Amino acid sequence: MGMMFEDDIVDKLEVLLDYWIKHNTKHEEEFRSWADRVNRFCGEAAQQLQDAAVKMAAVSSDLAKARQCLLKSKGRH
Repeated sequence: MGMMFEDDIVDKLEVLLDYWIKHNTKHEEEFRSWADRVNRFCGEAAQQLQDAAVKMAAVSSDLAKARQCLLKSKGRH
């Protein structure tokens, strides 16, 4: 019974990680798009949006690494 509960948690987290990665990627794209729009009249805001996009990409990378670890552990039991 313990194994079934663990499998449910792993399956749920896998779905959440997929969702979070897609969601973050959309935000990253939006940040970059808005940075392009405001760059000509507010370069500082554009730079902050670009910085946020870079950080969002890093978060997505961390989430993808977590997903890979999860899938490896899933294959072990």
